[in-house]
Amino acid sequence: MITRDEALDLVQKNVSNKNLIKHMLAAEAVMRRLARHFGEDEELWGLSGLLHDLDYDRTANDFPKHGIVTEKMLEGKNVPEPVVYAIKSHPGHFPRKSRLDQALYAADPVTGLIVAAALMHPTKKIRNVNVEFIERRFDEKRFAAGANREQIRSCEAMGVPLRDFIGLSLEGMQSIDAELGL
Repeated sequence: MITRDEALDLVQKNVSNKNLIKHMLAAEAVMRRLARHFGEDEELWGLSGLLHDLDYDRTANDFPKHGIVTEKMLEGKNVPEPVVYAIKSHPGHFPRKSRLDQALYAADPVTGLIVAAALMHPTKKIRNVNVEFIERRFDEKRFAAGANREQIRSCEAMGVPLRDFIGLSLEGMQSIDAELGL
């Protein structure tokens, strides 16, 4: 299986936007935390988060190809099929078949919600953000408007209540606060 360092190298070579790289790192941290919660393989789940937007520079103006181009980019890189499928399904182009697929689908937008909460917090530090702070903002349409609430709420399809999902995601991102610059 591809190592985390090899995957990060792919990200750094293929993604030009530093904030997008931070988003991918955040998604990796959330996916690792969810894997621990479910007793799943943290490396496998982390890879799906880290690599999920690998093709963004190439598909930003061609959304129907998002995820599919990543599949081609990962050929011969020893990336497990469940990771590739989760990446292909996260934009909604393919049905989500596994818990991994569903987790990545829900994790992708929650990172933006949490970053917005951290930036809105008086300290601008993710360490000082709590679930209640995020929950109070969740139903505000203007707050983190790009964070699809329906997609985040899909966490419930995995049997994880929204409050718990936000908490797990926040814990994951707080664990890499220095890398995120928050």
